Amino acid sequence: MTEREDRKPVSDEASSAFAAVRAAAQAGPVPGIDGESSVTSEFAIPAGLDVPPAAVEPESQTTSEFALPRGLTPPEPVAGEQEGSAFSTPRTYRAKQAPPAFTPANGIPAVSLTKDVPWQDRMRTMLRMPVAERPAPEPVRAEGESGPAVPRVLDLTLRIGELLLAGGEGAEDVEAAMFAVCRSYGLDRCEPTVTFTQLSVTYQPSLVDDPVTASRIVRRRATDYTRLAAVFRLVDDLSDPENVISLEEAYRRLAEIRRNRHPYPGWVLTASSGLLAGAASTLVGGGVVVFVAAALGAMLGDRLAWVCSGRGLPEFYQFLAAAMPPAAIGVLLTVFHVDVEAAAVITGGLFALLPGRALVAGVQDGLTGFYITASARLLEVMYLFVGIVVGVLLVLYFGVKLGAQLNPDTELSTAERPVLQLIASMLLSLTFAVLLQQERSTVLAVTLNGGVAWSVYGAMHYAGGISPVASTAVAAGLVGLFGQLLSRYRFASALPYTTAAIGPLLPGSATYFGLLAFAQNDVDGGLVSLTKAAALAMAIAIGVNLGSELFRLFLPGAARAGRKAAKRTRGF
Repeated sequence: MTEREDRKPVSDEASSAFAAVRAAAQAGPVPGIDGESSVTSEFAIPAGLDVPPAAVEPESQTTSEFALPRGLTPPEPVAGEQEGSAFSTPRTYRAKQAPPAFTPANGIPAVSLTKDVPWQDRMRTMLRMPVAERPAPEPVRAEGESGPAVPRVLDLTLRIGELLLAGGEGAEDVEAAMFAVCRSYGLDRCEPTVTFTQLSVTYQPSLVDDPVTASRIVRRRATDYTRLAAVFRLVDDLSDPENVISLEEAYRRLAEIRRNRHPYPGWVLTASSGLLAGAASTLVGGGVVVFVAAALGAMLGDRLAWVCSGRGLPEFYQFLAAAMPPAAIGVLLTVFHVDVEAAAVITGGLFALLPGRALVAGVQDGLTGFYITASARLLEVMYLFVGIVVGVLLVLYFGVKLGAQLNPDTELSTAERPVLQLIASMLLSLTFAVLLQQERSTVLAVTLNGGVAWSVYGAMHYAGGISPVASTAVAAGLVGLFGQLLSRYRFASALPYTTAAIGPLLPGSATYFGLLAFAQNDVDGGLVSLTKAAALAMAIAIGVNLGSELFRLFLPGAARAGRKAAKRTRGF
């Protein structure tokens, strides 16, 4: 092999079409293998053509296509203008030229919200205002230079709201109490939220700061109106600008409220449930034997429910078990041909079980705009009522199979003994108040309120011939009206003065006759009776709420506060 054949071919870099033009021009013809000139690219400059070398700019001078063209001078920035927040006042704003609708950052002061009305109405009014329109709070009480820690204030707020919600208070009143606690420690930009089992509160120091949110779950519910009244007194003391209560003192009082024992022992509660059933049976026409039988059945049902509760069974099964003994005693009296009204015995036992308190709270939440909480409460009422229905139906079904002569068409005589029925209604309200663990100082007032409710109902329905639904609504409205009056006088919750007073109005007889019709395969008659019972229950709940709202409407100072509600129009 010759030397020319051993020679390596020229590399690809030398023959690339993208070789630098300047290099090709300076190099000239390159001798190839065969002695001729080798053209490296078709874009190469021909030999003999003199081209001046182009000026090579350094790569660092290459700029973007958005750069300013040469010769164009940018405008100079305005001297003294600094970058500010998007929420700051515009530079062109002038106070003299401002429109009248401009809202200052600290809200619109409203003097009438300070001392003219109770704290419940003041807090409800501010909760229904936008955050920017709420009046500025009072100066923060002396807690040091920085004040109490925000997480601790939110924790205290949630604990107070938990006690109120677990005690059966309405969602709007719970939110008002939580808002009052936050404002008492200077947290004005806070938003409490209440659902059936969850409480949450959010505090935002300003529009540009991150919010702080805390929540709490309500897992257990216990009816204790004594504890409820104590919590209301604590919130009232915190809301009073003349009282200075430190955060540690508020925690100490709250711990004492939680540790306090119930005002009535267990045997008093059992006896009260029996007296309540006996009074209810007398209210619908029963005698002495009926009174004793209904009281015995209710006490057996109460003890059976306590056993189920101690074993951890849900409330559905507790109500099912508690409804069976009164129905069983009524059936046994019929089987053994005892000359008594078995319907009055069973009806009296049902009065002690009907969930009137939860029904009133559920309807009140729905009427005030808390639809999620209202749906949950009404669903709870439905489950408890179904438990009562199942327990009574089981007993009635076996009673019918045993040959018990139970007549669903029998009308209970309730218009022959007005004085005795008035006494029975007052006894029913008194025992109902004991079952709700009310304070001893409130028992007399709620007893008189229950007597007034039954007197109005009896005068309208029996003497005036007005429908029972309308009579019940008017009587319940008076209960709510007087309950609000008494609660404002005592600076407490209205529940202890209204819940027990509606006991004589509960639809026990309509419920019993509906269940009896179902047990005897009379579906149409059962639906009619249960529909009547549902109408009476709704009339009670709406009447109580309407009476409370009417009292707030005509209360001196409440109208000036402007208690706004959500606006609703057709189609929106």
